[in-house]
Amino acid sequence: MKNALLLMVKIGVSAAILFYLVQGARQSDVFDDFWSQPKSLSYLAVAFVFCAAAVALTMVRWHLLVRALNIPTRLGNSMRIALLGYLFNLAPAGIVGGDVIKAVMLARPHKNVLTKSFASVILDRVLGLYMLFVVASVAIFVTRLWQYDGPAIWSICVATWAIAVVGGLGAGLMMVPAVTDGKLVRRWENHPRLGPGLSQVLDAIRLYRGQPRVLAVSALMTVGVHVFFAIGVYFVSRGLFAESHSLSTHLVVSPLSMAAGVVPLPLGPFEYLLDMFYHLIPLGALTVPQGQGLVVSFGYRLITIGIAAVGAVYYIVARQEVGQLLGEMKQAQTDNDKTGLAGAHFDQAPIEKAEANSIVVAVEAEDSAA
Repeated sequence: MKNALLLMVKIGVSAAILFYLVQGARQSDVFDDFWSQPKSLSYLAVAFVFCAAAVALTMVRWHLLVRALNIPTRLGNSMRIALLGYLFNLAPAGIVGGDVIKAVMLARPHKNVLTKSFASVILDRVLGLYMLFVVASVAIFVTRLWQYDGPAIWSICVATWAIAVVGGLGAGLMMVPAVTDGKLVRRWENHPRLGPGLSQVLDAIRLYRGQPRVLAVSALMTVGVHVFFAIGVYFVSRGLFAESHSLSTHLVVSPLSMAAGVVPLPLGPFEYLLDMFYHLIPLGALTVPQGQGLVVSFGYRLITIGIAAVGAVYYIVARQEVGQLLGEMKQAQTDNDKTGLAGAHFDQAPIEKAEANSIVVAVEAEDSAA
């Protein structure tokens, strides 16, 4: 009952955001202008290629993080699992999240690696989120975006720089064993609500702390990921509208808009921010009408669905395996509800009880954040 109510709230908030954006677009006649303008299929094809390359690079990055923990898997297998995770991340709210699917499927054929598997997924996600602000910060400095008129743009620039600096300092501190293993941190790990999530993040940091080269290469790959996505959004804009913001501007607005993905809503935050940035940042002597960013975001969403279609093919091929996996996860969660974590178990592949408990915790955390 609680999960169903939460799902309804999420869908309602997303629908309200999209309704607000659509109403603004209708008032500015952006939809009429969109249909009357010629479209460039070649630009849209280039956008698809860059977005697909970005997704592929995220999969290679995850494989690098997995292999750094000595989990025996090949690149092809990692990419197939990552494609399935990408598909589930785009699936409707309420379905088990793609990150959980990736971690469990990776660990399933092996013994005693589930904790490492979750660590690779968590670090992959955290690294991707932080580097969004790093890329945007550099782009703001190069484009001198802060010099545009308007307090809103100045505030966005300052906030982006602040997050990048504070996040960098925090990442540096996390590399110090005395910080992650201190009494204060250990006390927070025992917190009934914040503890499970914090503990997973810290476990990931502890596992990777001794591998700075892997972290550095992964960070550089993440820069490539966000640059490719920004180029993809730029070409979507060029393909749909005669007048669009420059590539350098998209290197700012695309990462910042995508950072809204941390908000646990299926739709809305990314569309809202991209539309807001398009309208706030002047296009030469012109002001982009409200709604143009919304249309571009819809075009980008369609491209991501097209990329996820490859994952759908893999899902069809491996449907029995995935169905069995989801059944085991659902059963583990049911056992947890009835008897507590000690009752959770999986029949497939020998997994220690502590690792089975980690699955239940992760599934519950994903359900609450999806």
